[in-house]
Amino acid sequence: MQFIDEAAITVAAGNGGDGLVAWRREKYIPKGGPAGGDGGHGGSVYLEATPELSTLVEFRYKRQFAADSGKPGGTSNKSGRSGEDLVIPVPVGTLVYRRPEGEDEAFLSDLHEPGERVMVAKGGRGGLGNQHFATSTRQAPRFAEKGEPGERFALRLELRLLADCGIVGLPNAGKSTLLSVVSAARPKIADYPFTTLEPQLGVVRVSDEESFVMVDVPGLIEGAHLGAGLGDQFLRHVERTRVLIHLLDGAKPLDELLHDKKIIEDELAAWNPQLPNKPTMLVVSKLDLPDAQARLEELRAQFPGVRGISSATGFGVQDLVYAVWASIQAAPIPEIVTPEPARIHLRPSEPFTIQKQEDTFVISGERVERLAAMTNFDSDEGLARFEQILAKMGVDKKLRELGATEGDTVRIGPYEFTYS
Repeated sequence: MQFIDEAAITVAAGNGGDGLVAWRREKYIPKGGPAGGDGGHGGSVYLEATPELSTLVEFRYKRQFAADSGKPGGTSNKSGRSGEDLVIPVPVGTLVYRRPEGEDEAFLSDLHEPGERVMVAKGGRGGLGNQHFATSTRQAPRFAEKGEPGERFALRLELRLLADCGIVGLPNAGKSTLLSVVSAARPKIADYPFTTLEPQLGVVRVSDEESFVMVDVPGLIEGAHLGAGLGDQFLRHVERTRVLIHLLDGAKPLDELLHDKKIIEDELAAWNPQLPNKPTMLVVSKLDLPDAQARLEELRAQFPGVRGISSATGFGVQDLVYAVWASIQAAPIPEIVTPEPARIHLRPSEPFTIQKQEDTFVISGERVERLAAMTNFDSDEGLARFEQILAKMGVDKKLRELGATEGDTVRIGPYEFTYS
């Protein structure tokens, strides 16, 4: 399966069903009262982390998702059926960013536990039937509410792999070969730089009961943290590992090995200053090649803990697996640093704003826009109720203060009215 670690989708929650205008029709009750039922609520959209998925590739082919809308209310005060919620499965380790129309993107959630779920779009409330609008002076209301529109958002999903051990190194250091030897993973392997263009995961068996997940992160080069060689797309996957293997190419001379070691350490630190604090194993590969054993001994003179392996012959590989497993057992679970979720700061403010754009007065605000969307303007009684609520909110007074006169255009969301 192709590895895709970022996706852009749109989600739409279901609209609420419309309330109904209806009357009691029963024998011996010639003038039954209002009996219109409420509309059902629209379904909401959720994302849920599932271990069965390992990539975001499914979102390359489907990018738009919508939950069911609520059904209209029925007669005899019967409520309409609510829409089904939509649950979209995503891989464990998915970061969710949400962008309302016309606003900046904000971090919403980090789904790093199996079964973790987040609501990304809330379904609209069902409209009230005319039974709710009867009063002592209005005993036969001939209007009902329309359903509230469901929320719509653009989402950006970013996958950060969850692995116990990460292998990092420059191109051709032997990372993919090592992963293929210790696990069932079958990454593409060839003798040229950047053979691996996507992270590869493999399960490494330590015993019949014990195993860990290893990730081969594509080759780093100098400037990777700035995006060179696609490095900025891959370094994020190192953050959630518990142990790192710094793999060096044993076919190179000592000065190049030291240079490669410094590049790896510098790039990791530049990406995230906490990465150098992870438990790390320095490993020299390709010990089956001429002079590689000598390079290992030269390196050990400066770094006594360095290990040597040959993926081709298997030398040192099993010892490395056991050492990695012991290090994983002793290592703390890495702290997952994610952006702060967007916070809503409640503060005293006007419930609406009015701006004059040429000859039009534009009214905006969550409450007034929702009220307009749920009003049936074909009903004189519904329109009268709408105007009454706006007057109580102070909208009419504010319009007069701003110089609105009869005949001017007033707009709320997509709805336009003539001021009178």
